Amino acid sequence: MDDFIGPHRATTTADFLELALGTPLELWLGEDGESETERAARLAAARDILADDPTLYDRTTALAVETIGRTMPELLSLAPAPRPIPLPRRARRKGLAA
Repeated sequence: MDDFIGPHRATTTADFLELALGTPLELWLGEDGESETERAARLAAARDILADDPTLYDRTTALAVETIGRTMPELLSLAPAPRPIPLPRRARRKGLAA
């Protein structure tokens, strides 16, 4: 069964991601065997796209978090950070603590 988003047919996860981003995934991820010149051109195009649409990064990040939350919620479970060991008072007075 095919899914259509507007006039576009999406059959794979990559298709859905490309339609959500409005750009091919290769633009952001690169391709195997690309030359330094091709890589530089790809990154320049990506910078231009981000400059034209500054909200794209935030929308993409939100989409990734939403997708991960629905499919692999355990990845979003944060472990508590260990508490820093306090410096002795003497070291704090000498300006060694930040």
